[in-house]
Amino acid sequence: MTTLYGVYRSRATRIFWLAGELDLKLDVVPVIQGYRLKDPTAADAPINTRSPEFLAISPAGAIPVLKDGELVLSESLAITLYLAKKAGGPLAPANAAEDAMMTQWALYGMTAIEPAALKAMYVYAEGRADGAAGKAELAQCTADLQRPLKALDTHLATHGGHMVGRRFTVADINMAEIVRYANSHAPAMEGFDAVKGWLASCQARPAFKDMMAKRAAEPV
Repeated sequence: MTTLYGVYRSRATRIFWLAGELDLKLDVVPVIQGYRLKDPTAADAPINTRSPEFLAISPAGAIPVLKDGELVLSESLAITLYLAKKAGGPLAPANAAEDAMMTQWALYGMTAIEPAALKAMYVYAEGRADGAAGKAELAQCTADLQRPLKALDTHLATHGGHMVGRRFTVADINMAEIVRYANSHAPAMEGFDAVKGWLASCQARPAFKDMMAKRAAEPV
């Protein structure tokens, strides 16, 4: 059995969504983030990212982590790409060129979009959006996202509304879960109609809706 360590309220959403699309059964060990606990090292603390038994699997102390036989992967984008390729089918790359494109867009999303997108999301999550400092942060996030979202918008508009191969693939899942963070701040998305239409289409899929329902049901 392939084991996933993590919870829905983490970057494991990408993996849970993919598993739903593939009807893939995972043995899930619910490891939560240590910072969510008053004392993650307490004897009665639930297994978390600072628990010795988890650190023995992943010294980086971050979720999600996938264990498949002797293979241990501790980056969510690497995990989704691995599982898609292992399963094969239309969500996986059809050839080396598609494989390269999926890797390219995963790296681009992680480095060019996710930092500012996550910052914007946390401004709202922490209730700071109406304060002067929060507004300044959001304005900077919007500015930082303009170039990468324009690149993504142009790509989607000229490639059949999908990331790779003019069909829904793991590349769409990876990028959609990154852009979801930016979508929390509507001004950052203005003018990028191809991105907004693509994201809505991705999020209309039953596997995404099921994943988000389970995420919402999970304790904060």
